[in-house]
Amino acid sequence: MKDTGASTAIERFMRPIEEFATIQSSGGLVLLACAVAGMALANSRWSAVYESLLHANLGLTAPSWSLVKPLHFWINDGLMAVFFFVVGLEIKREILAGELSRLRQAMLPIAGAVGGMLAPAAIYLALNRGGEAARGWGAPMATDIAFAIGVMALLGSRIPPPLKVFLTALAIVDDLGAVLMIAVFYTAELHWAGLAAAAALLLVLAGANRAGVRAPAVYAAIGVLVWLALLTSGVHATVAGVLVALTVPARVRIDRARFIGAAHGHVDAFAGAELPVSRQFASSGQLEAIHALEATCGRAATPLQRLEHALHPWVSFAIMPLFALANAGVRLGGGSGAFERPAVILGIVLGLVIGKPLGIAGMSWLAIRFGVAEQPAEVSWRQLVGVACLGGIGFTMALFIAALAFEQEAMLAAAKVGVLSASLAAALVGSAVLAFAAPRNR
Repeated sequence: MKDTGASTAIERFMRPIEEFATIQSSGGLVLLACAVAGMALANSRWSAVYESLLHANLGLTAPSWSLVKPLHFWINDGLMAVFFFVVGLEIKREILAGELSRLRQAMLPIAGAVGGMLAPAAIYLALNRGGEAARGWGAPMATDIAFAIGVMALLGSRIPPPLKVFLTALAIVDDLGAVLMIAVFYTAELHWAGLAAAAALLLVLAGANRAGVRAPAVYAAIGVLVWLALLTSGVHATVAGVLVALTVPARVRIDRARFIGAAHGHVDAFAGAELPVSRQFASSGQLEAIHALEATCGRAATPLQRLEHALHPWVSFAIMPLFALANAGVRLGGGSGAFERPAVILGIVLGLVIGKPLGIAGMSWLAIRFGVAEQPAEVSWRQLVGVACLGGIGFTMALFIAALAFEQEAMLAAAKVGVLSASLAAALVGSAVLAFAAPRNR
């Protein structure tokens, strides 16, 4: 009875945590809390400890090889590769069987995403021509899907499902554009040996997919080698996450009918097996039925879906919050020099708060006006404008691109101030527009 009581106590303790993790807005709330914590630490008496911790060296060493980097590198280039891996899985799923699988249905979010990337970049470059400041044109182009979906989730039933689908598809296309932009425009000098090694490893993964290899460990192990190869190539190593994700199998081994029949058979085998000697352990017959059922479940779900499901909580509640904690910290006093670069701040703020809505809503209107796409059912133009405003929440990807664009501390600090300010403004404006645009009967 004591065991049962302990188990019940643990379940009671974990239940609110599990419920919180299932709420769509939870990831955004944790992300926001860590961003505020990073900002607070950078402007507190513990700022020196915060900075020294981020610059503490960690890594592996061997007699003829070593990889020792600051903690900040392992967060931005290591853990964020896992974030990009999940992004790649989402992109592949949407292209194969989601909102991007049918061209006419996909054209609206594609058009909106393209407009939402071009308009902010144009506004930024208009205010920051020439010099190092111009390198930041990519920062206001990105949409943070976790924050945007989280803000929309807070509005609850006021938001029709097609509007959520539109924002999700738009953010995924936006992520794809950001990945291509990082690979093409924010790449240092290329080293062909590293690129050749990465390409060869990706061919091995593609061959494993064709051969029917479905073990996640194989893709993880070779994926780490792809990351190491790109690290030496000059291409940003996080791109490895997306490339490896595209090689993950996305087909089931058995269809629905065969799965139901096999699962029933395994459950019947478990029920008919000999009883165990102890209630704490399964008998050999029961254990065999359990393993057979697990194998059948593995054949009925694609490795892509299983990996996405397994990694998504880690990305939402660990990797992205840790990235925010490490990157949102910017000193607001005179030491950082952030406010000495007002054009950078203004370019990012106007790009995200003005350029994003104009680009998304404008290109969406053109796509519908010329018959390239259809306006989603139950969705009004006011609601589309509200979603376009939420697209100005840049945060994670915008901070990431800013860190790639700027080496000078003052410019990076200015970019961070711009991204944080614009994301907050876009969240407030977008949620207000959506709240007033919601039909009275919802």
